Amino acid sequence: MRPQGTVFYQFYRGVAAIAAPFVWYRVSRKLAREGVPPDRRRERLGHATQARPEGQLIWFHAASVGESVSVLALARRMTEKNDATEVLITSGTASSAEILAQRMPPGCRHQFAPLDRADALRRFLAHWRPDASILVESELWPQMLVAAHKAGVPLALVNARMSNASLKNWARFDATARYLLGLFRLIRTQDQRTMDGLLDLGADPATTALGPNLKAMSDPLPVDERAYHEVEDAYSGMLWVAASTHPGEEEKVIDAHLRVMEAVRSARLILVPRHPDRAADIAAMVERKGLSVARRSLSRDPGEADVYIADTLGEMGLWYQLAPVVFMGGSFGKAGGHNPYEPAQMNTALISGRRVANFADVYDAFNEAGAVRIVKNAKELAGAVTILLTDLEEQRAQKSVAAALAQSRLAELDDLTDLLVQRLLT
Repeated sequence: MRPQGTVFYQFYRGVAAIAAPFVWYRVSRKLAREGVPPDRRRERLGHATQARPEGQLIWFHAASVGESVSVLALARRMTEKNDATEVLITSGTASSAEILAQRMPPGCRHQFAPLDRADALRRFLAHWRPDASILVESELWPQMLVAAHKAGVPLALVNARMSNASLKNWARFDATARYLLGLFRLIRTQDQRTMDGLLDLGADPATTALGPNLKAMSDPLPVDERAYHEVEDAYSGMLWVAASTHPGEEEKVIDAHLRVMEAVRSARLILVPRHPDRAADIAAMVERKGLSVARRSLSRDPGEADVYIADTLGEMGLWYQLAPVVFMGGSFGKAGGHNPYEPAQMNTALISGRRVANFADVYDAFNEAGAVRIVKNAKELAGAVTILLTDLEEQRAQKSVAAALAQSRLAELDDLTDLLVQRLLT
């Protein structure tokens, strides 16, 4: 392939240059609404707000919260391999920046990712001079890949996952897809479907393989022990959590909780919406259903509320540690489910809806092992919660299987770390 890429790549560059001012305006306004200060917003134009550390620097790039958090365990292992190695993590959202600020291990720093435009990438690469770059999931920005490659930065793609629609779109420009995929020294996918799709697009079979899934190997979520003991005092009865719920799911969860309360009078619910800014609307719906409600953002004490809405960021570990039973949201609608390994590491009994395309292979393994109960509606959710709250033997058995599944995957992370060092840094 010619160094300058394909005809479509050159067309993309031209369109990106024309659209650049409009893209920057939209991105900058969104970050401003989310409270990001002006100097940090300009990181998206490649203007760094931190100095480059001495020694070897590995650049991880992820899109948002889930992808960013998934690389932390891998980043920590790579810094542990060599004391002189440090890590830069870039992402595009304010929420990911906030979570990473709380959870990054020593030797890591965060910047907002440069936009996929020539001037921003030039500034970014000139300042940070990364020794290697590891992209996560589906972050295939064409100019970013080409600019890094031309700057001599070895590239890897890990935890790759693409929808059927994305694969079909890339297939329309198969020469460009083949060109971009050929820039990677290593590709590892989350699932067989993505691997097969990337191979069909022209990825090199010698560098492309299945697994491991980084979201199955993340470090346990952090828990503020002081906050844990504060909230623990308020919950002496039966408690369950509905985690990372999406629009349309909260009403089903509340309907399920009403049924649970008929069987277990002391039962209480902590509801954690995926997007906390929806908390007021959710609280109004809960009150219309006849239940008392409190919000974490307004009071750190849930009191005697039937439902406590945890509308804060960075406290999911607290809720997982507090509750013995967790329903994973995003599984009753179109969101595609959320990562069951996180609560599994925190000694919880898991329940999920059936729509878990984002983690289909993972939920298949959990379901086959008896580590999760799959439900299809509010009535079945209520039944599963009631059983797990009242049958402690069943609860303990399910917790044990889920924890064992989570633990069994950690050795694969060390193997991936060694492979990345070998392919990118030696």
